[in-house]
Formats: sequence, C-alpha cells, structure tokens
Amino acid sequence: MNGILVIDKPAGMTSHDVVSRVRRLLKERSVGHLGTLDPMATGVLPLVLGKFTRLAQFYSDAEKVYEGQIRFGFATDTYDAEGEPAGLPQTVQVTLEVIHELASKFRGEIEQMPPPFSAKKIHGVPAYKLARKKQEVTLEPVRVEIKEFEILSLEGELAGFRARVSSGTYMRSVAHEMGQQLGVGAHLSGLRRTGVGEFTEGDCCTLEQLGAAVQEDEPEHLMIHPRRILPAFPCVTADDNNANRIRHGQAVNLPELSNARLVKVFAGQAELIAIASRVAGTLFHPKVVLVV
Repeated sequence: MNGILVIDKPAGMTSHDVVSRVRRLLKERSVGHLGTLDPMATGVLPLVLGKFTRLAQFYSDAEKVYEGQIRFGFATDTYDAEGEPAGLPQTVQVTLEVIHELASKFRGEIEQMPPPFSAKKIHGVPAYKLARKKQEVTLEPVRVEIKEFEILSLEGELAGFRARVSSGTYMRSVAHEMGQQLGVGAHLSGLRRTGVGEFTEGDCCTLEQLGAAVQEDEPEHLMIHPRRILPAFPCVTADDNNANRIRHGQAVNLPELSNARLVKVFAGQAELIAIASRVAGTLFHPKVVLVV
C-alpha cells in the first residue's frame, strides 16, 4: 500500500507506537513518520507507507506548527509535564506584557540547547537513554529558526502560545529557557502539533477511524491525494511510453516547467510514479521511482 496517511496522534503514545499500530492495521511493513512527536504531545503525525517511504527525504526540513501551554513556576528534568520537578515551586508574578516581550527574544534564528531527554545522539546513543540512567548528558547547541511565536493568553501560571518553527526545534527547550530568563522556572505543560509541511489538522484521521476504514476495506479513502503532496514540485503527466521509461529508471523529455529542478511525475490523474530531477532543458531523470 503506497501513500501518505496523517494520523491525529493521541497523548500517551510514542510516534513509534503509532507506526506499529498502523503497520498491524494495514498489514504493511513499510511505514515511517515525517517527524516524531513526544508521547505527551498530540496532533499531526504524517506517515509514509510502502514505496512512499522514499519521499521522507524531501520532508527533512519541513516546518512545524504548534499550539500549547507553558507553565511557569518550576522546571522539570525533561522540560515538560512528564518529568520530575527540578526545584521547589516559585511564586509567579508576571504580566502578559512581560511574557510577550520575552517571547519576542526567541523569534528568528537562535542557538538552542536540545533537552537532555531527547533523541539527539551522543556517540551513537540517544540522549534520553543516558538521562534515564542518570548519566551525564552533554549536548551541543543547534541553530534553529522560530518563524512565529505568539503568546495567546496568560491565566495565572499558564501561558498559551502558537509557534511556527523550523525542523529540529524543541518547544520544550523554549519553555525551559523562558523560565530561566524569568528566574521562576518553567516547563511545557501541553503541546499539539497542528501542521507539518503541507499537512494540517484537517488532513488527520484517528487510529479508530483508520480501524473502521480497514473493516470497510477502504483505508485508501483516508490517504492524501498524491497531487497535494510536495506542493513546491510541479506536476507533470507522462504518456504511456515515458511512464514506462521512468519506471525503469530512464531519463525522458517532459514539458518545460519554468526551470523547475524537481517535478512530480504522474501516470494518469492520481498515480504518482516518480520524483524526477532536471538534467538539462526538458530532459529529466527519475530521482525516486515509486511505482515499477
């Protein structure tokens, strides 16, 4: 089964848990995700199925959109609500204006320290495995871009926010650093991902809906239409001869597409057979073949 399915990940499951569930439901071994979500987090988790796992390389830099809550008053060792408090609770007396001003300092390109409980690897070992064993975790700061970061509300110790960020950005680290700068500690108390690249909440289905669709033998109805995938790449429909050549890894002449470097090649309206790269002029070579 080839395609992209967007799951509304529930709280309490890891992204790998979701992948495993979908593998069992669809009886499809090749399933991967386009960006992990912490167990506490919910929301948009795009999955690539079958040959479409080859498209994951084009989503490595996909931006993410989040909504969530930051609780001020104490930090935790995981930087979120699932961790242990890292100090005594502090009295919080801040205004919405102060939080707005603080949030503005995190917009743009910044150096961010990943959380010790993260998938970042140290000598090949995920940091969270070392942190769980109480071993020293030494990570290097990473350059990320926070394109939007708006504080939407402040009720007592809880601030609601919306953020649009580059791949690799940890909102847990943002919450932790805000607490440090205010001197009262803070952690991420809730997080929902509302977008990954072109995929939004409107594209989501639940695991229960997928299970019901499998029972009705129509899970493909929940898949994203291939022409919506990778919208930055123009679409071109190949004739039968060119489609056959592309399936066998051969270069073909395709219509001029405004000097596009990469194009989506279809056989018919809905069968995405390849991503092709321009060699010269109208000559394209298949970079990734999806249907043979």
